[in-house]
Amino acid sequence: MTTHHPVKPAWTCGGCAREWPCRIRRWELRAEYDRAPVSLALYLAAHLVDATQDLAHVPASYLHHRFLGWTR
Repeated sequence: MTTHHPVKPAWTCGGCAREWPCRIRRWELRAEYDRAPVSLALYLAAHLVDATQDLAHVPASYLHHRFLGWTR
């Protein structure tokens, strides 16, 4: 089990205190959803929706890239 979970409402990583999803969590998620990229995108999109409420001051384009942009 990972320690790299989101800490809300700041959306930092519980394992390394960087922005979530951090590099390590991205690697873990890629491995976990290796054969299910659409499921990964849906999982992250749900977190993006939650994060937009907590991080209303952050531009939407930045949050989109942070949560979904790296999955391509």
